[in-house]
Amino acid sequence: MAEKKPLLPAGQTFSVNGLVDYADGAVVSRTLAETDGGTITMFAFDEGQKLSEHTAPFDAVVNVIDGEIELTIGGAPVSVRTGDLVIMPAGVPHSVTAVKRFKMLLTMLRAADV
Repeated sequence: MAEKKPLLPAGQTFSVNGLVDYADGAVVSRTLAETDGGTITMFAFDEGQKLSEHTAPFDAVVNVIDGEIELTIGGAPVSVRTGDLVIMPAGVPHSVTAVKRFKMLLTMLRAADV
């Protein structure tokens, strides 16, 4: 796979909270950067929206920018609020539930263990 360039222009400041908008009854996402080493994706979930249990082949870092979610990681509930960060290990089942509307940055790390 060829190295990909960030999808946002380098050397500029962006308001993280403004990179995606909420949509009623929906999950919105926007890939901000994608390289051989990983991806950074911004998500906005409306209250009550969910991602059902699944696994990922890579470690992932969840950074909640706004709101509140409940992650379930390996069967254990983890409450995550604005400003919190959680590492989800590769190969461990996890799910996401929006307790309140929330926005998060998801960083997938393909090249290194966390």
